Amino acid sequence: MPDLTGMGRILIVIGLVIAGVGLVMVIAGKIPLLGKLPGDFLFRGKNVSFYFPLTTSILISVILTLIVWLINRK
Repeated sequence: MPDLTGMGRILIVIGLVIAGVGLVMVIAGKIPLLGKLPGDFLFRGKNVSFYFPLTTSILISVILTLIVWLINRK
């Protein structure tokens, strides 16, 4: 029987990532400034609106980069 330890670890990490994304989606609406930071653009026209959360995206990217760096550090 082949050793499936590596595959098992990958599945555990994928499961944790999915659970983490689900947790963030549940509590994201309760974080007061998320999506309303300076640099988040909202353009409203007569019949259309466009929202681009630039600063929020950069902040989330930095936080996720730090988490991945901490996980991969040996």
